[in-house]
Order: sequence, then structure tokens, then C-alpha cells
Amino acid sequence: MKQQPTLTRRALLALAATGTVAGLTGFSGAALAQGNYPDRPITLIVSAAPGGTTDIAARLIAQPLSQALGQTVVVDNKPGASGGIAAQAVARAKPDGYTLLLQYSGFQAITPHVTQNLGWDPIKDFAPVANILSAPQVVVVRPDLPIQSLKDLVAYAKANPNKLNYASSGNGSLQQVATELLNQMAGTQITHIPYKGTGPALNDLLGGAVDMTITTPPPLLGHIAAGKLRALAVTGDKRLPSLPNVPTAAEAGYPDLIVSSWFAMYAPAGTPKPVIDKLTGEIAKIMKTEEFRKKAAEQGAEAEYMDPAKLGAYTQEELDRWGKVVKAANISAN
Repeated sequence: MKQQPTLTRRALLALAATGTVAGLTGFSGAALAQGNYPDRPITLIVSAAPGGTTDIAARLIAQPLSQALGQTVVVDNKPGASGGIAAQAVARAKPDGYTLLLQYSGFQAITPHVTQNLGWDPIKDFAPVANILSAPQVVVVRPDLPIQSLKDLVAYAKANPNKLNYASSGNGSLQQVATELLNQMAGTQITHIPYKGTGPALNDLLGGAVDMTITTPPPLLGHIAAGKLRALAVTGDKRLPSLPNVPTAAEAGYPDLIVSSWFAMYAPAGTPKPVIDKLTGEIAKIMKTEEFRKKAAEQGAEAEYMDPAKLGAYTQEELDRWGKVVKAANISAN
């Protein structure tokens, strides 16, 4: 049999530029990109400041992903504008797989409903890559307050309208929505103090500048164990193994206070499918390891992988769900 001629890489690149390769060989520019991807460091932009679960999720996946890809994955925190600064940076980046977003569900699914002139679209501007972590919220207060339970919190807030305040990672965050839901359910008036991420919010809570927050377990567990924060309830459907003595909100008398966060990776819209496939494939393998799942559980979170198709559908579902909640609770960015 006569041997077929072989195209050099230079020739393939030249043909790719004219669109000829796909017709002659079944290759494409995207396939070439996958073959060389990645050949330089990747930037993973995080929508919150260091110290919160979004940042923890990014750093949990960045290190093993760097090893798997053979290139450094640099974590770059860009907090502010309820996730908007990070989202816009990635939405406007070149869609080549070298600039990625680690996004918090509150910003991806709630911010669009409470912010005017958003400047980015949570669906059109992004290509889903993978969900990394999921976690319920934990209601915590300063330990010097005369509050031992969720029932005590509601009673104290009712007896002292607008005296208590709560910290969140920003306007439109799931922390804000969860606490405003509690306000609606319990008839309380707890004042919102927004921050540029859970880290700064937690610092002020520990320093006594604010009274409480409702956020995910990872940044809280060490402080709860040290007695620096008091946990009142978990907003999941079951108790956390890392907080076995903390009741669920349902057990505490608020069965409808079920709120969970998720933390997912996105690429700019238009990123070649082979690049997305490379990223999500490596992430899936990492997340199946006992080491990764154990590290997630130690943080009070769950390693919950979603492939691009499932994450894309779930993002839309969450947008629709929280849009209804925001409207019913009359929540705004102000």
C-alpha cells in the first residue's frame, strides 16, 4: 500500500488559518489548540477575596490541576461588584483556555437579578467547565452575644429591631439572600453590611464590628472549634459531619431555610471545545480521588463534579430559581 504523505506542523498551521485542514484531514484549529494546550501558565480568576469558600475551592483545584496539565495554574483574586469585576475580566478575555473563572453561585445566579447595568451575562458570556464544590450555609454569631440558638437569635432580633447586623460577601450574594429570607420568615430586622468577599466579612465579624453571618463552612470551622464563633444552625437538609452538634434550620424551626452554595469553573464563551474537554476531563479525574474528596469534606464542603452540559443547565436552573426568591423577598443591590 502506498504511504500517504504527512503534513508538517507548520503546514497544518498554515492550512488551519485558511480553514483547509478540516476539509483535508478532519483536523481543526481547535484540535491543534488542544494538542498544544496548555503551553504556558493558566490564570484562574477568583470572584472573591482570599479566605472564603470561593478562594478555598480555587486553591483546592489549582494545585492538582497544575500537576495534571504540566503548567502552573495561578490563582488571581479579583473581588468586588458582587462578582462582577472577576466575571467581566474573564468574559472579555481571549477564549483560549488561559483565563478561567472560579465563580460563586450567589454571584452567578443572584447578582444578575439585583444589579442594573450588569455588564456581563451569566449564560452568554461563559462556557461551563466543571462544578468543583457544593456546601450548605451555617448561621454563626459572635460568642459574646446572649444567643445560643436560632430561636434565641430571632427572639433577640425581634426585641432589638435593627440593632443586629450581618456581614455578607457582597450585595447579591447568597449570604444576603439567606439572611433576608430569615428576616422575611421570622419577621426580624437584621441590617445588611456588604463586603468584598467572605474573608473581609469574617475578619470584621471576628473583630466584633458585625454581629453575625450566614456562609459556607470552610472558612468557619476553625473559628467555631476555637470558640471564636458560635454556630446556630446549618441550612442543609442534614447535619454536617464536621459540625455534628449543630442542628439543621429545619430542626431549629425553619424548614424552608434550605440554602446551599456551589463553586464552579467557567471559561470565556467561544473557548474551543477540545480545550474545555481537556480541562473538565482532568478536573473529573482529580475530583474522583480520595485525597481531593477528603480535603473538601474537611472543609465542610462536598466535592460535587458537574460536566459542562450539566453545569450549563444547572446554572440556568439556579438563575430561574433565585430570580423568583429575590423578587419575592424584594432584595436589591442596595
